[in-house]
Amino acid sequence: MPVSLSFQQVDVFAERPLQGNALAVVSNADALTDEQMAAFARWTNLSETTFLLRPTSPDADYRVRIFTPRRELPFAGHPTLGSCHVWLDNGGLPQGKEVVQECGAGLVRIRRDGARLAFAAPPLMRSGKVDDATLKQIATGLGISLESVLDSNWVDNGPGWVAVLLSSREEVLAIRPDYPALNGLNVGVVAPWNDVGAEADVEVRAFMGDEYAEDPVTGSLNASLAQWLVAGGKLPQRYVSSQGTVIGRRGRVHIEEIDGDIWVGGEVQRCVAGEVWF
Repeated sequence: MPVSLSFQQVDVFAERPLQGNALAVVSNADALTDEQMAAFARWTNLSETTFLLRPTSPDADYRVRIFTPRRELPFAGHPTLGSCHVWLDNGGLPQGKEVVQECGAGLVRIRRDGARLAFAAPPLMRSGKVDDATLKQIATGLGISLESVLDSNWVDNGPGWVAVLLSSREEVLAIRPDYPALNGLNVGVVAPWNDVGAEADVEVRAFMGDEYAEDPVTGSLNASLAQWLVAGGKLPQRYVSSQGTVIGRRGRVHIEEIDGDIWVGGEVQRCVAGEVWF
């Protein structure tokens, strides 16, 4: 027998609807199979689709599974905030002062920050120096010179991120990626705005080499960039990231370091609500 489940599509890291990164969220999805979840994620064709489930950890308030059209992810940023928003909108009540989400990467803490939600960045699965061959592959895939790369680092917290730091926002916005040359690498690019009184401090772009697509606004990448660059003294403890400019979005990600934790925040807008049949 077909079953209907509550469904929302929300816009994450958006101060107004249709400016951020869309996320499909299916609630009470415990009865769905892996194949049904994967098929629905392929059908929505969004960067991610999530499924809210009962937690398996006594410390968690809910569990989430995160799917792209091609694979399941252990963690991703905009699905974390969007899923939490829907869970709260459905009447979810956290056990403590913070919401605790269970996902493939473990437990993720989420707090309410005025109109925003913010998650504590999980530990990096991989960090450190980028080897010369990989850095050359990145430069070729992005169409930039090796000399323009001020710094680089592995910043993987689940999706496989490797990142480069450039000197200006204009350089970031000018990139036209060659996905075959990236050969599956998921590459983040960041640079300062360099404008006094600007509405954001850095520009970020996320190139999903395994998906052949640019992600509109990326919580996981912004989280790991902050862990790398704030710790290294190259970015302040509090700043605002702009993302999605080239593809017609106006994402805003709020970064803050508190007691050694990097918090990644943004607003979530509800765009579609109803039910979906499986």
